[in-house]
Amino acid sequence: MPTELGGLRGRGVLVAGARVSGLALVAPLRDLGAVVTLTDGNQASLDDAAAELAVDTLTPEAAAAGIERFALVVTSPGWRPDSPVLAAAAAAGVPIWGDVEFAWRLDRAEVYGPARQWLVVTGTNGKTTTTSMLESILRAGGVPAVACGNIGLPITDALRADPRNDALAVELSSFQLHWAPSVRPAAGVVLNIAEDHLDWHGGMAGYVDAKAGALTGDVAVLGLDDPVAAGLVTRSTAGHTVGFRLGAPAAGELGVEDGRLVDRAFADAATLALTSEITPPGPAGLMDALAAAALARSIGVPAAAVGDGLRSYKVGPHRAERVAELDGVTYVDDSKATNPHAARSSLLAHPRVVWVAGGLLKGARVDELVAEVADRLAGAVLLGRDADQIAEALRRHAPEVRVVLVPTGDDGTVSSDPSREPDPDAVMAEAVTVAAALATPGDTVLLAPAAASLDMFTDYGHRGRAFAEAVHRLGGSGTQR
Repeated sequence: MPTELGGLRGRGVLVAGARVSGLALVAPLRDLGAVVTLTDGNQASLDDAAAELAVDTLTPEAAAAGIERFALVVTSPGWRPDSPVLAAAAAAGVPIWGDVEFAWRLDRAEVYGPARQWLVVTGTNGKTTTTSMLESILRAGGVPAVACGNIGLPITDALRADPRNDALAVELSSFQLHWAPSVRPAAGVVLNIAEDHLDWHGGMAGYVDAKAGALTGDVAVLGLDDPVAAGLVTRSTAGHTVGFRLGAPAAGELGVEDGRLVDRAFADAATLALTSEITPPGPAGLMDALAAAALARSIGVPAAAVGDGLRSYKVGPHRAERVAELDGVTYVDDSKATNPHAARSSLLAHPRVVWVAGGLLKGARVDELVAEVADRLAGAVLLGRDADQIAEALRRHAPEVRVVLVPTGDDGTVSSDPSREPDPDAVMAEAVTVAAALATPGDTVLLAPAAASLDMFTDYGHRGRAFAEAVHRLGGSGTQR
């Protein structure tokens, strides 16, 4: 075992974050003999961790004040570099690793057996679908593999799993990549890059820098139809860089030709699948399939297995998920469209839409999106803290579109006091009722918020479930299918 890990035996390690990714660090750190302490700004999370894992805990204030007692800080991805605990560690010279950085070093040190092949997926949108498709392809090709990382399963849990996984389909957010400078995957893809998390990264440059961290391994894959992602070709340090596009692929690319997904990067012109076989249908689904195929092909998965894996893949919940058809109106839950770039793909998949949108824009702008989709909007129903910003964009670029704002309280949040503000499920129910009134047969009522959910909902899943439940309650006059 390298000295850096072996040297943790008997030493104090501080884990920043007492939720899923932070809690998953406790067992492997203990496997190394480290003395683990957890810190988190949520006292209830600390109390639960102390009871379940018998681990010491500290408030962030106490952890920052006593940072010199720790040999290492391992941080959950959401913690910003300027947070008091991490700023104190940096000032004191205490090393800071992200949870992904720690997992990478564990794997390279073969703490849990021979090192795995890491196939990294990042981008503003499409990460989870691409990662899930990749897992399906790898398994179809006979490779013991699991999807992990930002998709839900912590990487350390994937490393410790029995039976063993030989390959990891690793979804990584920009936060995780920021804190994982050592990762050198077998292959990594940047799907696309649009404005997102700019508040965390301090601007677009920092966000792009983080995403470029996926291009440091043996093979780099770039989404060529996205100008920012395609521009990273000059920053790739990989031994081999390839691309994918929706059009016919040139040499060194994967693409779409005559209704087929074609590989000209790892073969002369191998057919991987028919476009009609890909779910979710539409441009976004095809792009994700091409990206997953490129990663799998980079490690030798046969073309036939790529097709088998893509055909067997089923789209996850809240990702352009059809909820019902009522009175000729289709209701679609794309709650996972948490930024304007993701909402764009969703909106362009339908010819006429009543758009349900709003939440936390996180510094992103919607003017360009609204201008592009204005001609297909039959109406817009807006909710959440930044609804007014979307409404203003609609007034500027789509003045003929009817816009309804569903009130959520003076500050755009929902409190626990029902006398002051409505609960989020009630807000969504009202939004769906209004949207249904705006729609006519042939329209799609589309939840594609273009914004994060945490101003009102527990997460995007809660938001999507609230939408689906409200649709089902419409009942009566319609025929659900």
